[in-house]
Amino acid sequence: MKNRVSKPRLLLLLAAGAALAAACSPAPETGRAEPPSPEPTLPVTVQRPPGQQQEAAAEGPLLVFLGDSLTAGLGVGEAEAFPEGVGGLLEAEGIDVRVVNAGVSGDTTAGGRARLDWLLRQQPDVLVVGLGANDGLRGLALEETEANLRQIVETAREAGARVLLLGMMLPPNYGSDYTQGFQAIYPKLAAELEVPLVPFLLTGVAGVPELNQADGIHPTVEGHRLMAANVLPFLRPLVESQPALLTDRSGVVAGDR
Repeated sequence: MKNRVSKPRLLLLLAAGAALAAACSPAPETGRAEPPSPEPTLPVTVQRPPGQQQEAAAEGPLLVFLGDSLTAGLGVGEAEAFPEGVGGLLEAEGIDVRVVNAGVSGDTTAGGRARLDWLLRQQPDVLVVGLGANDGLRGLALEETEANLRQIVETAREAGARVLLLGMMLPPNYGSDYTQGFQAIYPKLAAELEVPLVPFLLTGVAGVPELNQADGIHPTVEGHRLMAANVLPFLRPLVESQPALLTDRSGVVAGDR
């Protein structure tokens, strides 16, 4: 499909970014109780080898999905991850877009922040931010997660990209104070920074056995289809509104994004 793309330089950047993200990921808090066995932290692997990347398309706004294994599509085919699904749904509506899946399995908000500058060199029109799940599963400080997400959004907007934030939630066994505080980060940032928010990326998918793989964390192909449907109505307005901003970056004010 002509709108399934990756910028050529992004291949080396993602490989370097994945290494730096792993090095920069904060260590778990020692004072917090360990999560139940087996450890639910998402595995740290780069989901897409360079040989599987596709050639860049010439037209349509560039959408970059910055995320972890939920974005990378761990355990499903490259074309079946939800970023590709969103691109396909937009194409079915007659909206041409270019999609870059910048998901790295195991990534935290600190890792995403560390590799953001490389991604912004691709001059994305829209940055979709789907990070934080690994922070929460590792019990990292909520203040750090919020600060990293805030910096990602602000930096992307300063670079001229519109931003869509994907809300995340945690299992209840992490304690009500922590899980509620974690969940509240996303609407808080969306309101303060005035960016659209998908309330919960995994609505209709989380906790449904037949929509998740054997680990109970990573969605199946059908689960990714539902995730794409969750994202579509929030992403569509960013692609459709003021299209001149998506094709001509000269004179664009970051706040207009």
